[in-house]
Amino acid sequence: MEFSIKSAASDKHKTDCVVVGVFDNNRLTSAAASLDQACKKHLSELGRQGDLPKKLGATLLLQSPGTISARRILLVGLGAEQEFKEKQYREVVRAVVRALMQTGAAEAVLHLPELDVNNRDLRWRLEQVVLGAAECEYRFDGFKSKASNKTAALKSIALNVAYKAEVSKAEAALRGAAAIAEGVKFAKDLGNTPPNICTPSYLAQQAKDLAKRYRLKVEVLEQRDMEKLGMGALLSVTRGSAQPPKLIVLRHDGGKKKDKPCVLVGKGITFDTGGISLKPAPDMDEMKFDMSGAGSVLGTMKAVAQMKLPLNVIALIPTCENMPSSTATRPGDIVTSMSGQTVEILNTDAEGRLILCDALTYAERFEPQAVIDIATLTGACVIALGHVVHGLYANNDRLLDDVRQAGDAAYDRAWPMPLLDDYQEQLSSNFADMANIGGRPAGSVTAACYLARFAKKFHWAHLDIAGTAYRSGKDKGSTGRPVGLLTHFLMGRAKA
Repeated sequence: MEFSIKSAASDKHKTDCVVVGVFDNNRLTSAAASLDQACKKHLSELGRQGDLPKKLGATLLLQSPGTISARRILLVGLGAEQEFKEKQYREVVRAVVRALMQTGAAEAVLHLPELDVNNRDLRWRLEQVVLGAAECEYRFDGFKSKASNKTAALKSIALNVAYKAEVSKAEAALRGAAAIAEGVKFAKDLGNTPPNICTPSYLAQQAKDLAKRYRLKVEVLEQRDMEKLGMGALLSVTRGSAQPPKLIVLRHDGGKKKDKPCVLVGKGITFDTGGISLKPAPDMDEMKFDMSGAGSVLGTMKAVAQMKLPLNVIALIPTCENMPSSTATRPGDIVTSMSGQTVEILNTDAEGRLILCDALTYAERFEPQAVIDIATLTGACVIALGHVVHGLYANNDRLLDDVRQAGDAAYDRAWPMPLLDDYQEQLSSNFADMANIGGRPAGSVTAACYLARFAKKFHWAHLDIAGTAYRSGKDKGSTGRPVGLLTHFLMGRAKA
C-alpha cells in the first residue's frame, strides 16, 4: 500500500473516499464539519435522526451528494471525546482501513492525523496509521495450495495534515513509518515461516540477502568457529539437532568509524522442543516463534538500513534448534561458556539464555555503547505481564530509561522489572559456577540475572518478549514486535 501526505479542506479532495470522524455526542470533527457545510448540513441531519456512527470504530459509508469532490464519505465513530486516547485512535485506524478494504475504493484520504490524541505529536499519529494499515493488509498464505486471490481494491492512502507548513515534516515522518512497517512485516514473515523451512541456515541466508540489498556487512560463524571461540553454552543447545548452528553478525555502518556501535542480540531458536526436558505436546507448534528475537533484530536492521540511520548498529544472532536425541545435552551436564564461567544445566528447556550468554560475551569485542538482547525467554514473563508489554531489565539507568521511552514513543511498550543481586543466589550450583535455572519463583527475573553475569563489561538491557512476540488462537501469528521499539531506540541514539 502506498502512502502520501496532503493538506486541503475535506470537501476539496478529488478521491474515491474521504474519511472523517464523529464523536458519540454527534460532535463532528473540524474535517467532518467542513464536509457538513459543503453537503448542505446532510451530516447534521443524520445526527438528528440518530444515524451517525457513535460507537468507537463503527463506520457509515455514504455516497457523495455531488457537492464535494470525493466520490464517497466514510464516517467513523470516535466514541467518547474525553476517552479518546492512544488505544482508541489505533482501534479507529484499523476499523477505517478494514472498512475501506470492503469497498471498491482504490484510494482514500484520511483526516485522522488531524485529531488530538492525548497530546501525541504528528509523527506518532502518522506512524500509527501506516502501521495499522500494514497490519490490516498483512497476509501469510503462501504455503496454502490455494492462496487467497481476494485482494482489496484499496491501493493508496493519503494522510491529511491540518497546515501546509506541516507537509515537509509529515513526509519525513511518513518515510520513517514506512521503513518501520517494512521491518515489522519482515519480522512477521520470518516468525510465521514453518520451522522445516526457517532453519538456522535460512536465517543466515536472509541476513545475507539483506546485506546484499542494503549494502550491509555480514559474517556467518559456523560450528567450527564457535568451537574455536569456546562457545560451549551455545553449542550445548545444538547438540541434539541435525541442523548446523550459526552465529550471524550483520553490520550497518551508518555512523563515523570511531563511533561506538549499538549491538542488538536476538535469540534465534528456530524450533524449541525443550530438548531432553521435553515440552508438553499441546501448542508445541508455536515454538517455531522461539526465533522471534532474531526476527525482530533482522526486521529492525531492515528498517535502519532503509532509513539510512546515521548510527553504527551491529546485529548478533545466535541461532540453532533445541532437539532431543542420543547426542542431546542432558540435565546435569556442565558446560563452559565463552566467558570461562561454567554452567550446570538443570533444565534443557532453559536454552535461550545459554545461546545468548555466549553471544553477549562475543559482543564485548565491539566495545559497544549499548547492548540490547531480545528473546522469547520465559513463560514466567507471560504470567507477570501478559501479552501487552515486554519485560525490561537493564544494568544501567540511562539505558533503561531510553528503552522504555522508545517503547512509549512507538506504542510498543516495555515495563521495567527488578534486576537485584538478591535474586542471584537462586542460580547457585553445588557443582558449577551457576545453574541455568533458578526455580519457579521470579523465573523471568532469575533468567535476566543469569544473563547479567555475562554483561558486566558494557551497558546492557534485556527484553523478554515471550508474551508479546506472537498471538495464539484463531489469530495465531507473529506480531513483529519489538521492531518499533528497537527502531525508535536507535533513532534516539542517532540524534544523541
